[in-house]
Amino acid sequence: MRKLLLAEFIVLLGGTVFAWYNFTLEFINWTNGKVCTTGCSVDITNPFLSKCFIGAIFFTIALIISAITLRRKTD
Repeated sequence: MRKLLLAEFIVLLGGTVFAWYNFTLEFINWTNGKVCTTGCSVDITNPFLSKCFIGAIFFTIALIISAITLRRKTD
């Protein structure tokens, strides 16, 4: 069970880093007035309402829950 939880944690960690990286690129492009290069949203009016930001939030929540579960299973 511990190996499965560890694998889940690693996958979620990778997904979280990727999601926040995409959001950061989108945010930088938005602040500089450039076109979005990540493809999260074509017409950016506010990057905090984009799919990248919402996905990054969900990945972060899942990563936190996974870390808590992994910690409780190892204790």
